[in-house]
Amino acid sequence: MPNSPRKLISFDWAIKKILRSKANFGILEGFLSELLFTNIQILEVLESESNQDLPDDKFNRVDIKVKDSEEKIYIIEVQFSRELDYLQRILYACSKVITEHLPKGVPYAEVSKVISVNILHFDLGKGDDYIYHGTTRFIGLHNQTELELSEEQKNLYAVKKIADLYPEYYLIELRNFNNVAKNTLDEWIYFLKNEQIEDNFTAKGLKEAKETLDVLKMTPQERLAYERHQEDLHYQASMYQSTYVLGKLEGKEEGKEEGIEIGIVIGEERGMKKALLQTATKMKKMGMSHRDIAEIMGLTLEEIETLFI
Repeated sequence: MPNSPRKLISFDWAIKKILRSKANFGILEGFLSELLFTNIQILEVLESESNQDLPDDKFNRVDIKVKDSEEKIYIIEVQFSRELDYLQRILYACSKVITEHLPKGVPYAEVSKVISVNILHFDLGKGDDYIYHGTTRFIGLHNQTELELSEEQKNLYAVKKIADLYPEYYLIELRNFNNVAKNTLDEWIYFLKNEQIEDNFTAKGLKEAKETLDVLKMTPQERLAYERHQEDLHYQASMYQSTYVLGKLEGKEEGKEEGIEIGIVIGEERGMKKALLQTATKMKKMGMSHRDIAEIMGLTLEEIETLFI
């Protein structure tokens, strides 16, 4: 029997730690080219508040300036999230990208086109597709015709329709994908969901991803940090389950809201301690001292010693 594909580094971790390097632009260029059906070239990773390396792994984001096959230049924001309060978040994030990259004193005609690509690890709303595309259109209230740009506006903005001026949103709901790759874009969705690339996949960027995102190429320190990240994700998933599913059922059955809140707090504390203990134990087995473990995990020495009690 053929060997199963080797597990690769998750794409959200790659966005945070690996794909911002110019040497690895080909991976992200491949994904965006398949998604947008045009050849994308990354010009630069934009320096902004959105691109800061924050410890909150639930909301990883990178803003990049790109050029497409028609030489059009615009900003693409790629982000992973496991947050529930999300539709307003992507609106806020797009608005922030626009204002961050509009120099003071320039006319509004220079506002950058933004494409927001959102890779979701939860069910957003009700729907059975796994890729949704949203644009802005203005439809007449009485005759239902769509408002169009004048020829002067087309020349001024260098676009053909109003939707080309406003942010576009791509929502990729990984849970809805059935793991059957019917085309090269599906091959990317398969990788994003399963962190594996089949040998027969030919989508742009996947060959580079298979070579670059190999867990076995990580240093011991990188692997420890990555394992902690993965454990945090499992903890977040379990907390979602207990908070939004079990808590809701118990609330319906018993109507004890205060009891549910207390149970959630206790569950959070126990779950976090378990995740931290698992990570610290792995480090200890590798011969690290309590002091080194505390420094890597961002905890005090007393907190580390308490974990092993």
